[in-house]
Amino acid sequence: MHGLFSMIPKPSWQDILDILIVAYVIYRIALLIRGTRTMQMVVGLGIVAAAFVGSQILGLFTLNWLLNNFLGSLIVILVVIFQPDIRRALTGVGARSLFTARPSMAGATQELASAAAWLSARRIGALIVIEHDVGLQDVVETGRAIYGRVSPELIETIFMRGSPLHDGAVIVKGDQLLAAACLLPLSTNPNVSLALGTRDRAAIGLTEDNDAAVIVVSEQDGTISLAQHGELKRGLKPAQLIEALQALPT
Repeated sequence: MHGLFSMIPKPSWQDILDILIVAYVIYRIALLIRGTRTMQMVVGLGIVAAAFVGSQILGLFTLNWLLNNFLGSLIVILVVIFQPDIRRALTGVGARSLFTARPSMAGATQELASAAAWLSARRIGALIVIEHDVGLQDVVETGRAIYGRVSPELIETIFMRGSPLHDGAVIVKGDQLLAAACLLPLSTNPNVSLALGTRDRAAIGLTEDNDAAVIVVSEQDGTISLAQHGELKRGLKPAQLIEALQALPT
C-alpha cells in the first residue's frame, strides 16, 4: 500500500492553482444557474448523459446511436440553451474594470428609501431601477432622458398620478436619475408566481439578465419590494429597504 502511494506524483503549485481555478468557475456557474430554468436543463442533460452511458453498458445500439448523434452537437446545443446565462455572465465580466470606478450611490440611498416610503403611503405604483456594473443604456433609450440628481421630490413627481412619465421605470446610476418612463422586459420564468403584478414581473425580468436592483412599490397595497438576481423580496419596511440598498455591491 505504501508503495502504491509512493508512485503518485506530488502535485505542483501549478496543479493546485489549476484545481482552484476550475473549482471557482464551477462554483460561479452553480451560483449563476441556481433557482433558474437553466438548472432544470442541466438536470435534463445529466439524465441524457446517464442514458447514453447506460445504453452502452446494456448494448442498446439504436438508443446509443441516437444519443451519440445528439451529444455530438452538444456544444451548439449548450450555446443555444444557455444563451441568456452566457450573455449575463460575459457582460458581468466585461463590465468590471480596474480603472473605471462605479459612481457611488451612498448619498442616494436615503433619498430612494424616502421616496419609496412616500409613494407606498399613498399607494402610488413605482419602479426604480438601480444600475450597477452592467450598463442599461438600451433600457434608458426606451424612456425619456432626465439626467437629474436623485431626490425624493423628483421621484415622487415622476410617479404622481397624471404625470406624463409615471408609466414605466426610472433608471438610477449613482446619485443621478438617468431616465424615466422606461420599458422593462417581463420575466418569462414559469416559476414566478402568477399572483405577482406586472411591475413585480418586470422587476424580476430585468434582474434575471444583469446585476441591477429594482425597487417596486405596489399600487394595490403599497407594498415595497426589492428585486435582484431574478428574485423578489416583498414586504420591506423603509428601514429594511435602506439596509438592503446599503448591502448592495459597491
